[in-house]
Amino acid sequence: MLTEFPVIHTNIWDAVWAVPVVLVVVLLATWIFRLPPSWLSTLATTLALGLSVFISHPGNLSARIFMGFFYSGAAMGTIYSVKQSFRAYRQN
Repeated sequence: MLTEFPVIHTNIWDAVWAVPVVLVVVLLATWIFRLPPSWLSTLATTLALGLSVFISHPGNLSARIFMGFFYSGAAMGTIYSVKQSFRAYRQN
């Protein structure tokens, strides 16, 4: 029976390498292809899952999927928090 949570081994390269790669690629794709803001999350999730599945976590499917969504959430959280901080700064 499946009663235990999967063990996901993460390291410093996940935060230092994978999240900035997803962030930079999403920003570049937004600027180059003029994507509407509604496509940012889709693009980030697709890129992050691809990066996680094919490069970052070989041999562990649950870690691949979880960390792919983690990379996407971290990149999108960074984009939206900087956007809101800039708006708040401009209003003052």
